[in-house]
Amino acid sequence: MCTITLDRIVKSYGAGSPAVQDVSLDIHDGEFVILVGPSGCGKSTVLRMIAGLEDITSGELRIDDARFNEKAPRERNLAMVFQNYALYPHLTVFENIAFPLRLAGAHGEEEIRRKVGEVAKLLELAEFLERRPSQLSGGQRQRVAMGRAIVRKARAFLFDEPLSNLDARLRGQMRTEIARIQRQLGVTTVYVTHDQTEAMTLGDRVAVLRKGALQQVDKPRELYEKPVNMFVAGFIGSPPMNFVPATVQDHSVSLPFATVPLPEDALRRIADRRLLIAGIRPEHFEEAPLSEPDEREHGVSFKATVDVTEWLGAEQFGYVLYEAPSEVTGRLRSLARELDSEALRTQLVVSLDAETRVREGEQTELWFDPRRMHLFDPASGENLTRGVAPARA
Repeated sequence: MCTITLDRIVKSYGAGSPAVQDVSLDIHDGEFVILVGPSGCGKSTVLRMIAGLEDITSGELRIDDARFNEKAPRERNLAMVFQNYALYPHLTVFENIAFPLRLAGAHGEEEIRRKVGEVAKLLELAEFLERRPSQLSGGQRQRVAMGRAIVRKARAFLFDEPLSNLDARLRGQMRTEIARIQRQLGVTTVYVTHDQTEAMTLGDRVAVLRKGALQQVDKPRELYEKPVNMFVAGFIGSPPMNFVPATVQDHSVSLPFATVPLPEDALRRIADRRLLIAGIRPEHFEEAPLSEPDEREHGVSFKATVDVTEWLGAEQFGYVLYEAPSEVTGRLRSLARELDSEALRTQLVVSLDAETRVREGEQTELWFDPRRMHLFDPASGENLTRGVAPARA
């Protein structure tokens, strides 16, 4: 059993804003939790404080309900896998995996061989035990680093961007390996990445950080469908969510390309705001006519000229230009500058059928379901429609 609790953790380096600000997080026994965010958001610093490689400025770290702030890394019995593998180049794969057992000094040679053999079989490294790291591929080296962590029978695994040095194909393979091994072993795991694909596919829960502060902790699907603010909405999803200016008029919201009716509960949340930022994901646009014509009555369609297309084989994205009043976009950019200075652009990214006949410079009819649209406060970034707009099944 291993639970990890961060209780209002702060990390400061002298003057200036803290690198980690008041982070509270409960990691349950056997849970796979991902820390994700852009470079410099504090996610690796949080991991290093859990490991004992960074001192905690204030707050409390508890492991299995015992305070561990002042404990040395060795006393925590947490296994860390680093970005650069941290293997000993002069040792064989066998000796690299066996190293923590020999360091502990509590295992006989026969037991060491048995334990290393079990781990090598789990990681499909049995045939490479006599090789040195220089004779291995990047994926094999990462598996050796994982083997060294697994063989210790540590309380928990800590991964610090372990796949960032691998190419796209190997990253996909290693994601599958890590997920399989974590499920098999049932070990509490904290995994740091800036790659949202890793975050969304690996984690039981994902913690999104920005500028040292925790924005939202939730299951991957909840993050995608119910982001708490503009930052989470824009960070989760690829391509990112479209943000466009919106003005409230009576019982509807006016976008640069369409007018969208709003239900009463959404209007209550908006209160007296008249200027908003609307968010619509690229994949929530569809080309009309729809495969199910009955859907048209629930949605909004509009004509648009496709400026640029990106064909990716199984999917295709189009870039659609739109016009909005300069006084509206200017005011919203000013309000949203602290949230994301690049959030508002005068183009939409929309999902097109991979076999579409629409070409660059041509006009098409697009459709979207307003029940999938999010509305954000441009001053705070808060999602005003979270929990209000029902998603389609």
